[in-house]
Amino acid sequence: MSRLLDQLALALGRAPRRPEKVTEAAAAIHAAKRGKGVKGGELLEDIHEAHENHVWRNRRWIVLITLNLLFTLSFWIDIQLLEGSLTASRLFGFHLADPYSSLLVVLSEKHVPVNLAIGAVTIALFWGLVGGRAFCSWACPYHLVAEWAEMLHLRLAARGIVRDHPLHRATRSVLWLLFALLTFTTGYTLFLTLNPIGMLSRALVYGPSLALAWVVLLLAFEVLYARRAWCKYVCPIGLSYAFLGAKAPVRITYDLEPCAHEGECRKVCEVPHVLELTIKGRAEDAKLDVGPDCTRCGLCVDVCPTGALRYELKGVKRLL
Repeated sequence: MSRLLDQLALALGRAPRRPEKVTEAAAAIHAAKRGKGVKGGELLEDIHEAHENHVWRNRRWIVLITLNLLFTLSFWIDIQLLEGSLTASRLFGFHLADPYSSLLVVLSEKHVPVNLAIGAVTIALFWGLVGGRAFCSWACPYHLVAEWAEMLHLRLAARGIVRDHPLHRATRSVLWLLFALLTFTTGYTLFLTLNPIGMLSRALVYGPSLALAWVVLLLAFEVLYARRAWCKYVCPIGLSYAFLGAKAPVRITYDLEPCAHEGECRKVCEVPHVLELTIKGRAEDAKLDVGPDCTRCGLCVDVCPTGALRYELKGVKRLL
């Protein structure tokens, strides 16, 4: 329980800390590795090869694109399979709704619509089982375009044209509360107006609008100034799912013993604070679950040359 609370505090914006206690198993592994660095040549080749595979990234992109296209096809073909958008929809007539967006609607209208409550609880249960911020990387259309924008940012940064300007991660927690308070006091759902997820989802279904100009501005800001700014420092939806999926059976796990501590996983991670445990001497146990702020994107799994990071289902050794 103490580790879970610590991981939730990280999601809220607290800086990572060294563990106060380390198990005997972890201490023995740390001692065996002390003074040993990353082996060159062969390991670097493994890292390069892992980068080229992108197995989990490609699976995730297929799922994300397919899911969002279902909204488009359902509308244009009029088959009423998946109606609406990611903010609020119906699957075969059954209501689905984003929990945080639903909370804002309730705060705005000062009552709880039954269909909205059913939809929010259903989605909360589903993503609570899948775990962490899996919605962000496996369903959110803005996450996908921001991921592509990040590739451009990294190329420009490598040439010295731009550099990242990290913001304080607690900004997201403050905004979570601020958007809710503003909605309750004014009756106006400011976040839903600014939310690029809803804008992109509706654009895919009903066609583009001037609202996409805001999405372009956000992406430009992320490319030129702050890498993945919306997802890391602003979006309250991601924070909500981190708490909802904190104890999910699907997780990414870390095995200390085979880890080479070369740091490639943290380089590709959108939220590298969840992978502080991969730094030499930081893991408090021989095997650990990666924290709930993890988006379950699988980039660290793809890039790990030793298999220290992997997808696992509780009760099952590993996922394919």
